[in-house]
Amino acid sequence: MKTEETTIQCPSCGSAIDVNDILKHQIEDALRKEYQLKANEDKQALKLQSDNLAKDKAEFEAKKQKENELFAERMEKELKLKEAEMKQKLTKKLEEENQDQLMLLNKELDEKTEKVKELHKKDAEIAKLQREKMEVKDAAEASAQKQFTEQLNLERVKIKKQAEDEHEFKEATLKKQLEDQKRLTEEMRRKQEQGSMQLQGEIMELAIEEYLINTFPLDTISEIKKGANGADCVHVVNTRENQNCGCIYYESKRAKVFQVAWIEKFKNDLRAKKADLGVLVTECLPGDMQRMGLKDGIWICTFQEFKGLSAVLRESIIQLNKAMQTQENKGDKMVMLYDYLTGNEFRSQVECIVEAFEQMQGDLNKEKIAMNRIWAQREKQLDKVIQNTAGMHGAIKGIAGNAVQTIMALELDCTTELLLEN
Repeated sequence: MKTEETTIQCPSCGSAIDVNDILKHQIEDALRKEYQLKANEDKQALKLQSDNLAKDKAEFEAKKQKENELFAERMEKELKLKEAEMKQKLTKKLEEENQDQLMLLNKELDEKTEKVKELHKKDAEIAKLQREKMEVKDAAEASAQKQFTEQLNLERVKIKKQAEDEHEFKEATLKKQLEDQKRLTEEMRRKQEQGSMQLQGEIMELAIEEYLINTFPLDTISEIKKGANGADCVHVVNTRENQNCGCIYYESKRAKVFQVAWIEKFKNDLRAKKADLGVLVTECLPGDMQRMGLKDGIWICTFQEFKGLSAVLRESIIQLNKAMQTQENKGDKMVMLYDYLTGNEFRSQVECIVEAFEQMQGDLNKEKIAMNRIWAQREKQLDKVIQNTAGMHGAIKGIAGNAVQTIMALELDCTTELLLEN
């Protein structure tokens, strides 16, 4: 009955044509074209965005290189001008000094010439004086040239240092602007992802309660209702042999800065509930704490550390309860046990246990991610094989008709066929 409704006969060749197969292929072609069109549009938009980013980066690099070249050219011109000015001043000074000396020498030579006949005996002394004056002149020129060279080198070093300082200041300014922009972008992204602090606080409370309930099914986990005074939940420790071995009080905080007032308020709530131990789970630890620890009688930890700490504190309460039952009327040992639980040795052991727990948790998460990726990849490969096989079988059956044998794995069962017919 179904074949008569979904199959028509070709007027040209007389072959049977399955209308459902034709509609299926038409829908698949339409969906494939629509998906390809959307993919091309997304690809063009991504390419346009990448081109714009590359263009902006190239413009910024070109602008920066041009500014550096102009700055270097300006510094070189200033250095040459100062060098020429200094050389001109020194040359003028030397010429003035030489001119005065020459005038004196000429005057002296004129006087000697007039008395040459009377001063023949002093010719040797005059020649000696002339040589000494020439040596003094050469020494003065050499000293002046050396002084000019030293001063010129000092000016060059000074100008170079000034240019380097200006360049470093500009580079630091650009880096500061880029860092500010990056920090602003990161802050906007973080605020967008963070969402409502109140909602995240409620999520942490629910996560703590769910973890305690799933991890310790024998214990009693009581939620503190919203609006009521107190923390988030009360953890009553039970064993198969004993009930109400002890009580752990939990409170969670989601804030950027740790408030010292939390501890005092939590201690008051702890006394009101008559709990044995208090655990404050917070995202931000106090400034003097690098990791979980005991502060003013309250255990403070992060959410990851809470998972290991809760198991250790529960076991400590169980052992303390057993000791109280087996060692009644022995208060000294109870005091010693309390001192041990609140001491540095116990805290160090708890920290070691939590570190191992965090490492195991991290390795487990990595393995889960890797296996999920492998499973997803294999699932897509299997789906692709099945879809291609079903499509190929349907296409051949649409051409050859009932001559192709039926593959039960690719056919609908009777229940599905009845549902489709109805």
